Amino acid sequence: MANASWSERIRHLLLRMNNFYSPGSCRASCLRFEIDGAQVGWVPPRVAPLLSRYPEVFSPPRGGAVSLCPSLDSYRRRSEAVDAVLQAVRQEDSHTCLRGWRDEKYSVMPKFSDPPLMWMERAATSLFGVTRYGVHINGYTVGDGGEVSMWLARRSPTKQTYPGLLDNVAAGGLAAGVGIKHTAVKECQEEACIPAAIAEKARPVSTISYTYEDEEGVFAETQFAFDLELPVEFRPRVGDGEVQDFYLLPIDKVKELLATDDFKPNSAMVALDFLIRHSVIEPDAEPHYQELVAGLHQTL
Repeated sequence: MANASWSERIRHLLLRMNNFYSPGSCRASCLRFEIDGAQVGWVPPRVAPLLSRYPEVFSPPRGGAVSLCPSLDSYRRRSEAVDAVLQAVRQEDSHTCLRGWRDEKYSVMPKFSDPPLMWMERAATSLFGVTRYGVHINGYTVGDGGEVSMWLARRSPTKQTYPGLLDNVAAGGLAAGVGIKHTAVKECQEEACIPAAIAEKARPVSTISYTYEDEEGVFAETQFAFDLELPVEFRPRVGDGEVQDFYLLPIDKVKELLATDDFKPNSAMVALDFLIRHSVIEPDAEPHYQELVAGLHQTL
């Protein structure tokens, strides 16, 4: 796509991040993952045989679905039983996603508003297609003349995922039992050394939802987006080592970078949402405006 237009590149990004919905994806051959009769994910076809080895945890597939055994009738029992299976599978080293084991617990539920039915190790979620939730912060400044600039982070070259790519000023996964705003403030402090007194001013503005598949499984994700106007004189600093540098760029330069391979894909979507909401991208000037908006909010 070397000579493709900006719009074509962005459309390609959104299609790639939503390829689970595309014709030819594994969706038609996935099993629904159900707990107590409620769907909480999608089991890719190559994962189903693995689950059949643990009949004390997973019931045999029936009606296009695989379920946890009815005897696992509490949050704790489900979580511990599935974790024991995943720990065993991890030792086999047959699924590359489990090499990225993080000891981070993610909540599993049909919808975000529902009570969690269990927790699952973050690295294993793609084996079950359960929705992962995260928080992303758009850090920006407004000059005296009204010009908007955005702070971008350059990810550490040692990051487990997307090393060295551009990112939002701060972001992080939503761990089980931890609040959304609390996570936003914590990530601002840890990654960019943004004091709590400033980070608390971050405003929740949107959610970005998408589902893609790759060789590691099905990734259903929703990111809670925040806008944080930073003082013009403030400069983020490298905190916990997940970032190697920060850049303050004019918003038109940010728009240009979104269409390159230099940007972490889901973070580019969060920044794209910012550009749409702040009228940097307008429907009269962008013929694919409706398609871009729709591509940021695809839910199963």
